[in-house]
Amino acid sequence: MPLKEKDFIEIEFTGKIKDGEVFDSNIKKDLMKLNPNAKTEPFVFSIGQSMFLKGIDDFLIGKNIGKHVIELTPDKAFGKRDPKLIQMMPVKVFHEQKINPVPGYAFNFDGRIGRVLTSSGGRVIVDFNNPLAGKEIVYNINILRKIEDINEKIKSINEFLFRQDLKFEIKDKKLILEVEKSMVRVVEMFKDKYKEILELDLEAKGIDKKEEGTKEKEKTSKSQKF
Repeated sequence: MPLKEKDFIEIEFTGKIKDGEVFDSNIKKDLMKLNPNAKTEPFVFSIGQSMFLKGIDDFLIGKNIGKHVIELTPDKAFGKRDPKLIQMMPVKVFHEQKINPVPGYAFNFDGRIGRVLTSSGGRVIVDFNNPLAGKEIVYNINILRKIEDINEKIKSINEFLFRQDLKFEIKDKKLILEVEKSMVRVVEMFKDKYKEILELDLEAKGIDKKEEGTKEKEKTSKSQKF
């Protein structure tokens, strides 16, 4: 059955610049080219929900489970290079942070990733473009399966939004996520997204780290009893 928007799927993928250089993958033989110590992980996402590149979302709608090759132009991938994102910065900005601005190094500047192009005198030229901006890319994708289990769907959204494997439970049409109290307001900002994709009302239940640790100890203690 052809895939549609909001469907959840699990895929294996490798992304390459059109000349063949791998930049992302969850397939072991390709991932090792980037980092020999990296571990492969399943990738589950919802089509059309900005959990992957829009160009890939658009391509997958109407396709079937199986292997696909997707070629994307810069405007469908990581955007075109913007000359305005190449900026000059005084070297003292780096020195104040005890950073040596060596050409080729990438740094986080208030949430923006910039790569040093040149450093001479008291000036440093930094490129804030995505390293893949302006490049044509190719994704080899193997759609392994369509996800039907609601728990897998929830887990994939939680990991995508919060980079955490959050505890949760479903009561009637309500999804209750257990999060640290400091995260409650942040999580609640995504109520509409959970409702739209999963048709579940979201409740963020705030807990203390200490409380969470106590629960884990109690769980471990019970499991050790015979």
